[in-house]
This record gives sequence, structure tokens and C-alpha cells, in this order.
Amino acid sequence: QVQLAESGGGLAQAGTSQRLSCAASGNGRTSTMAWFRQAPGKEREFVASISWSGGVPDYADAVKGRFTISRDNAKNMVYLQMNNLKPEDTAVYYCAGRYGSMIREEFGYQYWGQGTQVTVSS
Repeated sequence: QVQLAESGGGLAQAGTSQRLSCAASGNGRTSTMAWFRQAPGKEREFVASISWSGGVPDYADAVKGRFTISRDNAKNMVYLQMNNLKPEDTAVYYCAGRYGSMIREEFGYQYWGQGTQVTVSS
């Protein structure tokens, strides 16, 4: 079993930066880690994913060029650096993990954190 816990959310002004962290604990080690987000009244959507090796990450078009996903396997941590934040980035951000290759479909992720709220004001 793997437990995931996000941190680092909060209020931010448009154009600023924020970093989210996800701490993994437990007996398992997931190969792919990802971030998803869910805005009010919308379905949860894929944001970014990264493999165990940290090779070429995958990003949703809405965040490409602004967000960077990274991981530190020695510390069992995954990060999401969010730059040039926009009001439309306002959402609850979830960390997720799976055994297998990078995918964008949330049903393929076995482990989920509780989420952290990010609110971006204009």
C-alpha cells in the first residue's frame, strides 16, 4: 500500500508561482506519479505525469510551459512547480500514483492523496 499526502497549496496572485509537494509513504513504490486537478463544478483532469526515471514528463496543454513536475525518489517526493499562475488554475490538486507507464486516465491510478486547494486571484 502507498499513502500520498499533498502540501503547498493556498492563495496566490495571478502571475506568481507556487510549488506543490507530494509525500509518498508505505510499502509500495509506484513507477508513475502524476498530478490531477478538479475545479469547482468540473470533472477532475490530468495535469502532469512523470516516470520513475524522471524521463520526459507529460503535460496537459493548459499547463505546458508553465508547470514542471519532478520527483526525488530518495526522498519519496513528487513536486509540481507552477509558474505564471492564472485564475483558471484554481482547483483542488491531487497527487496520484500507479504501477505502470505514464497515462492520463485517472482510472489507471491506484493511489490518491486527499488533495490541496490552490486558489489564484486576478
